Amino acid sequence: MATLLRSIGAAAVRFTQELGAMAFFAAEILLAVVTPPVRIRPFLDELYKLGVLSLLIICLSGAVVGMVLGLQGYNTLVRFGAAESLGAVVGLSLIRELGPVLTALLATGRAGSATAAEIGTMVATEQLDGLRMMSVNPVHLVVTPKALAMTAVMPLLSALFIVCGIFGGYLVGVVLMGLDGGTYLTSLETNVDFVDDVLGSLLKALVFGALVGLVATYRGYTAAPTSAGVSSATTSTVVVGSVTILVFDYFITALWGV
Repeated sequence: MATLLRSIGAAAVRFTQELGAMAFFAAEILLAVVTPPVRIRPFLDELYKLGVLSLLIICLSGAVVGMVLGLQGYNTLVRFGAAESLGAVVGLSLIRELGPVLTALLATGRAGSATAAEIGTMVATEQLDGLRMMSVNPVHLVVTPKALAMTAVMPLLSALFIVCGIFGGYLVGVVLMGLDGGTYLTSLETNVDFVDDVLGSLLKALVFGALVGLVATYRGYTAAPTSAGVSSATTSTVVVGSVTILVFDYFITALWGV
């Protein structure tokens, strides 16, 4: 029993130390944001790598999720004679919950892991040490553009995921099941509130982007300078990032109803 308590206590101490180190790292990124020079070019390069190169998987996943929602929603609603509400069901499910959460999970698996691996490789090959020797702050030059790009691109990817999902639901509900197209779109338009639903969804995606950017850059920056360390940082980014997104999704929904 005493051994078990010591193990739990040691794990709690390590978890607290990790949170403190991550908070300090986040403060370093925020300080780098407001410290000149402004690095526009690295930021745009990261936007391309994290955003544009993720478009295909985001669009395809969004369309498939919308088609599944359309099929499941139609088969359920038709039992209660409420098939005309399919547009609202698909739209609200995607906008309020599935769009930002699934986009963040997909971005964590693709862009987040790639970011951690890239920074971890720079640690293993001593490139970050070389920058320090030249009096260049690696957090300012390498980490901050990646974290900012992930934060900025997440709402855009989430919006694209939602649009593709609504289109997928339309294909199933209207084209496959024969629901009237005007009814589908009217149901969607009358039940979705722009401020509460759309802006709330984009705000949630922005928070998720900041979390994924922080976790990915922190794991890469603190990776052990070996190939095993880079691999561990990549895996840890996916696991920790995914769990963090789901936990924050619950608290954001519970506290603000978004």
